[in-house]
Amino acid sequence: MGKVTGFLEIDPQEQKYQPASDRIRHFREFAIPLGESEVRRQAARCMDCGIPFCHGPQGCPVNNQIPDWNDLVYQGDWEEAARNLHSTNNFPEITGRICPAPCEEACTLNLEDIPVTIKSIEQAISDRAFAAGWVRPQPPLRRTGRKVAVIGSGPGGLAGAQQLARAGHEVHLYEREPKAGGLLRYGIPDFKMEKHYIDLRVAQMEAEGVVFHYGMNIGVDVPTQEIVDNHDAVLLAIGSEAPRDPHLPGMELEGVHYAMPYLVQQNRRLGHEDISLETPILAAGKHVVVIGGGDTASDCVGTAFRQGAVSVTQLDIRPIPPIHEDKMLVWPYWPTKFRTSSSQAEGAEREFSAATIGMEGGRHGHVRRIHCMRVDEKRRPIEGTDFYLKAELVLIAIGFAHPVHEGLVHDLGMDLDGRGNVAADTDSYLTSNPKVWAAGDMRRGQSLVVWAIREGRQAARSIDLALMGETALPR
Repeated sequence: MGKVTGFLEIDPQEQKYQPASDRIRHFREFAIPLGESEVRRQAARCMDCGIPFCHGPQGCPVNNQIPDWNDLVYQGDWEEAARNLHSTNNFPEITGRICPAPCEEACTLNLEDIPVTIKSIEQAISDRAFAAGWVRPQPPLRRTGRKVAVIGSGPGGLAGAQQLARAGHEVHLYEREPKAGGLLRYGIPDFKMEKHYIDLRVAQMEAEGVVFHYGMNIGVDVPTQEIVDNHDAVLLAIGSEAPRDPHLPGMELEGVHYAMPYLVQQNRRLGHEDISLETPILAAGKHVVVIGGGDTASDCVGTAFRQGAVSVTQLDIRPIPPIHEDKMLVWPYWPTKFRTSSSQAEGAEREFSAATIGMEGGRHGHVRRIHCMRVDEKRRPIEGTDFYLKAELVLIAIGFAHPVHEGLVHDLGMDLDGRGNVAADTDSYLTSNPKVWAAGDMRRGQSLVVWAIREGRQAARSIDLALMGETALPR
C-alpha cells in the first residue's frame, strides 16, 4: 500500500492530453506524463484494501503486484519498483500505454469512482527504468542445448521468446514482416504507442540470445514441417487475423476496406517501409464511416482525422450503454458503460443501435453512401428507420474470426475449437501436435495485448518444463 491516509487526502490525477486541435496534426504520442512528485502522490493513494482485486484474475491478466510497486514508488524506491514490475510483465512500457486498465476498474476505490491511476504509474515506472539504464539484457548463466522456434513476434511471441531465452534455450523467432512487433508495430497507431519501444526490447532480446528471422512466412516461404523437424519445440503466436465478414452488399466497391489493411498501411508509411506497390488507402478530404465500436474502430477514427478526413462517423450496432455502471452488480469485473476514447473525442459522430444494410456506389464503382437502419433490443432492423450517410471511405472494424488457417495452421493439422481457434488448454498450452504449443489470440481469440503477454509467458514455462523436466520460470 501507499500512504495510510492517502486515499482520503489526495484526489486522483490522470495524465492530460494535448488539445485535439494540436494532436491531430501529428502521429506522435500526445499524453503529457505526470511529474515525479505527482506520480508519488498518486501511488500514495493505494490503500490497504485487504484483498487487492487489482492484480487478481478480475484485474490484471499478468498479475502485476500493483500494491507492492505503488508502495515502492511512494517510498521513492523506483529501481525496486521497476524490478518488481518486470518480474510479472516483460513489456510494462507497452501495457502502460495501450492497456485499457481493467486493474483500475477492479480497484477498491473504484467503488467510489476514484480508482488509483495504476496505468499512469506503471508507465512512469517503466519509462524511468529505461531512462536510468535499469533495463538491461538478462542472458542465461547456462545453455540447455535445446532449440525452440517461436513463430510470430507480436506481444505473445516476444514474451514467450524472451522467457525461453532467459531459461537458456536457443530461441529462433520467425516473423513474416520486415520488423518485429506484430500487432504492436503494424496494428496500433503511433499516436497510442511510438515504435521505438519495440526496438529497445528487440535489442535487449538479441543481447539475451534470441535470433530474429524477418521476412519469413512459415507455411508459405518456408515449409512448416522443416521448422518443426529442426527444433525441439515450436511456439505458435501468430494472432487472429481472419476478419469477420459482414456479408454486406457493396463490399466490392472501391473505397470499402477492412480496418487492418488501412492501419497497417499507415504504420508502414510512418515506419518508412516501401508501400509503393500498395493502392493508397487515405482519408484526406473524404467523408469517412467506420463500422464497429471497439478499439480497432477507434484507432481508425484517430488515424482518419490525422490524415485529414472531412468528417468521421462511427456506427455501432449496440445500444448506447449506461453512463454509470451498477457497481454492486459488476464490480470488480470490467463493466459495460459509455466510454469516449481520445480518438472519438477528436470530433467523431457516433451512431448507436445502427445496423449497416449495405454500401451504395456511384457511376465509377466507388462507394458514395451507406444505407443504415435502427435496430431493436435484439439487434433486428426496425422497418421505417432507414437513414443514409455520405461515405467516400468505409472502414470495417467488427473484429476477427480466428487465425488464418491456410498455410501454417492447415499444415500442422492441429485440432481447432468451435470458433476456429487452435485448441490448447491454459495449463500446458500444448496443441494436438506433441511438439507445438499455442498462445495468445490464435488460441483464445482476439483479446488484449496483456493477455497475449500472459499466455506467452505461461506457454514458455510449459515448454521449458517439457524440455527439461523442471522449470524455474514463473507462471
